[in-house]
Amino acid sequence: MRQEQFLKVVSREEAERRFREAADFSPLPAEEVPLAQALGRVLAAEVRAAWDVPGFPRSNMDGFAVRAADTYGASEEEPRRLRVLGTLLPGALPGRGSAGGPGAAEVLAGTAFAIATGAAVPRGADAVVMVEDTEFGDGVVEVRRAVAPGANLSHAGSDIACGETVFRAGDVLSSRETAVLAALGLSRVQVVRRPRVLLFSTGDELLAPGEAPRDGFVHDSNQRVLADAVREAGGEAVERGIMRDDEKALRAALEEGLGDGDLVLLSGGTSKGPGDVGYRALHGLAEVLVHGVALKPGKPVVLAVRGRQPVVVLPGFPTSAVFTFHEFVAPWVRARGGFPADLVREVEATLPRAVVSERGRTEYDLVHLVETDKGLVAYPLGKGSGSVTTFSRADGFHRIPAEVERLEAGEKVRVTLLGQRTPPHLVVIGSHCTGLDLILSRLRQRGLTSKVIAVGSTAGLEAAARGECDVAGIHLYSEETGTYNEPFVREGLTLVRGYCRRQGVVSRDGREEGRLVNRNRGSGTRVLVDRLLAGKRPEGYDFEVRSHQAVAAAVASGRADYGICIENVARGLRFRFLAEERFDFLIPSSRRDRPAVQAFLEVLGDPGTRAALTAEGFLA
Repeated sequence: MRQEQFLKVVSREEAERRFREAADFSPLPAEEVPLAQALGRVLAAEVRAAWDVPGFPRSNMDGFAVRAADTYGASEEEPRRLRVLGTLLPGALPGRGSAGGPGAAEVLAGTAFAIATGAAVPRGADAVVMVEDTEFGDGVVEVRRAVAPGANLSHAGSDIACGETVFRAGDVLSSRETAVLAALGLSRVQVVRRPRVLLFSTGDELLAPGEAPRDGFVHDSNQRVLADAVREAGGEAVERGIMRDDEKALRAALEEGLGDGDLVLLSGGTSKGPGDVGYRALHGLAEVLVHGVALKPGKPVVLAVRGRQPVVVLPGFPTSAVFTFHEFVAPWVRARGGFPADLVREVEATLPRAVVSERGRTEYDLVHLVETDKGLVAYPLGKGSGSVTTFSRADGFHRIPAEVERLEAGEKVRVTLLGQRTPPHLVVIGSHCTGLDLILSRLRQRGLTSKVIAVGSTAGLEAAARGECDVAGIHLYSEETGTYNEPFVREGLTLVRGYCRRQGVVSRDGREEGRLVNRNRGSGTRVLVDRLLAGKRPEGYDFEVRSHQAVAAAVASGRADYGICIENVARGLRFRFLAEERFDFLIPSSRRDRPAVQAFLEVLGDPGTRAALTAEGFLA
C-alpha cells in the first residue's frame, strides 16, 4: 500500500506560531485549596496580612523583661539589682494568667519580669536581658550586662505588618511561602487551577507495564513519561490507557476526552501509513493546524484545536514523543497553570567534539553535562528516537538550528536542563565494563554517586587529557610494544592498574559466520575487531552497539550470529577465547586529590572488591 504524505511540513517556528494563535494559553481560573495541598501551586490572587505577625511584642530568648535604662552601667563587678514581679510564659498574656496576676504585668522603674522565649513582653519593658547575663535569687535579679532598647525582643508587626502585601498573584508557592501563609493563620488559599490533560497511548503493538513480554510487542513507556512530565510542568494528568488502532473507538474516546479535559494528548499514530489512525480520528472533531514539523526527532507531530482547546498527537517513538512534548505541550501546561515562561532553566556548555546535523530540520541533541575547571562540557548521548533510556540519563538538550549542518568541537551551546540536576560525585568517561559497574556500585554503598559516559577507550583518553572527567576506563593495545595502556599515558595523567579480562568470540552454536554485531567506533573492543578483520567488512560490520552485554544479547536473540565481548557476559553462549587484556584507569593529575577519586581508589584496592571481581570472572 502506498503511504500518504504529510499534509505539509512546516518549521518549528511556524508550528509554534499557529499553535499559540489558535490555542488558549491564558491562566485558568482560580480554585481554593487547603494550604496542605498548595505546595508548588501558583497564587491566583495577592495575599495581604489581616493582622500583625507577631501580634504582640515577643521575647526572643529566656531571660528577664526590663527597662533598658535600668541596666545601664551594669557589669560583673557592679551589677544592677531589679525586683522580679513574676514569670511570663508563652500563651499567657501579661496581666492574664501571669504570676503577678491581673494588672500586675507592667514593668516599672527598678523591676523586671522573668520571661520565657516566645512569651509576650509586658507593658513598660523595652528589652530582654539574657538569662546567662544574670544571677537570680530571693526575688531579685542581678543584671551583669547592660542592654539597649529593643534588645532580644521582636516588636508587634516586626515580621509582617497588618495590611502588608505578602505575596502577589503569579507567585509560585515553595515551602518557604507556605510557611508564611501558615504564620498568617491561613488554612486555605486561592491558586490557579491545574490544566487537566487526558492521555492515550495508541497502537496494536503496545503492552501495559506488568504484562508478560511477547514477540512483536513493546511495553508502553510513553504514557508513564508523558503523564509524569505533565505533572512536572504543573498540570493534572489523567491516564486513559492504551487504545488499539481502531479509528471509530479512538474517535469516541477523543470526543469524551474533549469534554473532560483541557487538553487531549495522544502518542502514536501520527504518520500516514495504513496503521496510523491517530490523525484520522481527528477529522470532524478538531481543526488540524499542523501535521508535520521540521524536527529531528519528532517530525510527524500533529497540533490541532477544537475551539481554543488543544488536541496534540505525538510520535510513538519515546524520544520523539518527549521532545515534541517539551517543545509544544509543556509551554501550554505551564502557561495555563499560571507559571512564568522563564521557569525553564538553561546553562551554557561547550561541545567536546563536532556534531553533524541534517540541514532543513531543527535537531535536538541530548547531552550529559560534565563540570570542568573551564566550565560545563556537553557530551552527546547519540541515541535514536526509539531509545527509552536516553531521557532518563540525559542532563539536558540543546537545539541545532535548521540551517546549521555542523557544530564544531569547542563551540558553546545553550542546554535546556531536564529536571533538577544534581552533579555526581564522580564522572567516568571511556570504555564500558561490567567490572567498572561493580566498582561503582560498591562506591555508591559509601554514599557517592557517579556518572558513566561510555564513549570508548580512545575518547576516554582524550576526555581525561582535557580534564573533563575524574576517571577514564581504557583497554588500548599498542601494536608497537605489544602491551596495554602504558604507551598511551600522557603528561598530566596517572595510570592506575585495574584488572584483567578475557575477550573472545561469542556465538550460539560455535559457528562464527553470518551476521556480525560490532562495537562502537572508539572502543577498545572495536580496535581489536578491526585488527582481527584486517580490512575485511563482513555482513553486519556497521551494526554497532555500545556495550558487551548488548553484543551478547544480539547474538542470543538471533539479531546477529557472532561478535566479540568479554567472557563474563557470554553466559549461555559459546565463547572462544581470543585475548587477555588489561582494563585500567587514567586519572587527571589535577583531580587525583578529590575526595571522590580517593574513595574510588580505595574501593578499587579493597580486598572485598578484588574478591568480587574474581567471582565475576575477572583476573583481579
